[in-house]
Amino acid sequence: MTQNTAKGRLGWKEFLLSLFLIFAAWAGAELFKGNDPASGGGQEGITVMFTTPRYPDAPSQHYGGLDDRLAEALDGAQESVDIAAYDFDLVGVAEALVAAQQRGVAVRLVTDADYEQELGPERLRRAGIPVVSDESAAFMHDKFVVIDGRQVWTGSWNLTDNGTYRNNNNVVIVDSTAVAENYTAEFEEMFGDRQFGDRSPAETPHPQVDVAGMAVENAFSPEDDVQRKILAVLETAQSDIRFMVFTLTDNEISKLLNRKLREGVSIQGVVESRNVGASGADFEVLQQVGMDILQDGNPYMMHHKVLIVDEAIVITGSYNFTRNAAENNDENALIIYSPEIAAQYLEEFQRVYRQAEEAQ
Repeated sequence: MTQNTAKGRLGWKEFLLSLFLIFAAWAGAELFKGNDPASGGGQEGITVMFTTPRYPDAPSQHYGGLDDRLAEALDGAQESVDIAAYDFDLVGVAEALVAAQQRGVAVRLVTDADYEQELGPERLRRAGIPVVSDESAAFMHDKFVVIDGRQVWTGSWNLTDNGTYRNNNNVVIVDSTAVAENYTAEFEEMFGDRQFGDRSPAETPHPQVDVAGMAVENAFSPEDDVQRKILAVLETAQSDIRFMVFTLTDNEISKLLNRKLREGVSIQGVVESRNVGASGADFEVLQQVGMDILQDGNPYMMHHKVLIVDEAIVITGSYNFTRNAAENNDENALIIYSPEIAAQYLEEFQRVYRQAEEAQ
């Protein structure tokens, strides 16, 4: 009885601590959705997080988001950090990288030539951190970070203030040495060998891996023919396909979606509004055949590149559904076979879809 009573009553210190923890959890949930990243103690796993932009946006509220979470992860780096960032202007992340280098961590950056003068690359250069740009007409469009050869951050998230607090983005954090080896190999091709775009060799060490019981396919564009892998997954759809994409101009993907619709597969999609009328866009064509496809409702940008198949498979990464992504740009994609992960993406899709409906 005494023991049960002690557990059932809180002292004033415990009560205040409980209030603090409740508030911290609430504040975090307002800034992004997803699970906390794994602590990195050698345990394999996959964590998913989403930005949740506020409307109207207020720069004074730009704190506590994915940038702070990545900075925390970088603060724990002990040996190495490799970053491939298309665009990078986050002050806190840049300072965390400089601090890591100052305590002896090997830090390296690859970026796109169009953005090599942004705040992030410039801050790293001033600190003596090596920065390499692609210097090509195609984009170095990757957005990934490899920490200590065991943890990978990837997805649609550019390391920018807009990408963190205004745009819809997703991040996948994979704790897996095999997946980290894949991304490190891709990084070395760009950083060490200056092999970008169509000069990049097909040398992904582990194209299929198991991460904590989840089957994962990992591919890089253009060398691994990501388009073919996406088409193969879509071909397996039996009941439903959901997608939220920044742009959709790949006719092969659109044709397959159209065929699946005729076969009775339920299809819903959301496309970034500024791209629905772009040259080669398939938005209107798919609408005309009766597909449930909407322009997004984010007044800033809906930047996801996500397909969800049969509530069990998720395709995500930096890969836009375009011919340039398939043939020219440096891109990466993950195909995750997991109903649990798919459920998290479906929740995000439903939120984005509802917002798109409200904006029509």
